[in-house]
Amino acid sequence: MKLYQDNNANLNVVTGYGDDHVMVNKVRHDGNLILTASQIRTGWAPEARGDLAALRAEDLAAVTELGPEIVIIGTGRRQRFPAPALLRPLIEARIGFELMDLPAACRTYNILVGEGRSVAVALLFEAAA
Repeated sequence: MKLYQDNNANLNVVTGYGDDHVMVNKVRHDGNLILTASQIRTGWAPEARGDLAALRAEDLAAVTELGPEIVIIGTGRRQRFPAPALLRPLIEARIGFELMDLPAACRTYNILVGEGRSVAVALLFEAAA
């Protein structure tokens, strides 16, 4: 028996994840992507596959075009930080952001989207070892 109301029927939510993929509404997606409540953009930041140093300001500018109030950047197995200059598109657009490891980013995104917040999660997957 469910003890809570499921209001996420028409929203994109993370239903699973691993080091090289994420499940959105039980559908597997491999590779870097941007996820919002209503959109899935695959092929995001292709040069940055497994290499945070290869992330470009243009990659983050693409996230701002979706108009979120908050951006969560999932940086793989562990929390990592890009060069501060790369975050300029988010700062200039006055969009709040947080960098987290992938599992924390997925969980936080689900909570915020469930609250009806305007949130985007940008997920960077690490290259296979």
